[in-house]
Amino acid sequence: MPRGIVLGAVGALTLTGVGMFWWQGRAEVENAAPPPGFVPYAPDKVDPELLPVADVSDLRGPAPPEATELTKEEQRFFRYDRNRDRRITRSEMLSTRSDAFRKLDKDGNNLLDFEEWAVTTVEKFEGADADGDRELTPREFATTKPKPAKKKPRCAC
Repeated sequence: MPRGIVLGAVGALTLTGVGMFWWQGRAEVENAAPPPGFVPYAPDKVDPELLPVADVSDLRGPAPPEATELTKEEQRFFRYDRNRDRRITRSEMLSTRSDAFRKLDKDGNNLLDFEEWAVTTVEKFEGADADGDRELTPREFATTKPKPAKKKPRCAC
């Protein structure tokens, strides 16, 4: 019997403590609320006469940095090195693949299951199956060939 009383007392103290933390948390949220009558910034209702004015016509900043020609390998490196610390992390390396992954992830749960992957393949198959017989002839299969990458035209300087 005394064990039940002790457990009841501990439970009551726990509930009281949780209630106090919750009550204080709500009070903090209410303290951070905007005061009554607060009007957010509205640019169309600002009086231009009240804005500060400064003459910046004679100010000169530092010269812009010189642009250097990057090699193809440096360009490729910096496509991955997003924060320009001259080191490529695993997440930076994988970030270029995320757009392709998102296209395949139809339900947006960051998990790619077989059905989601198969949708793209089935759509490609059905697009190539011109006669709808659910079989690809060599001519139909040839239409599934990846398109060649477009070459950039050389500068005609």
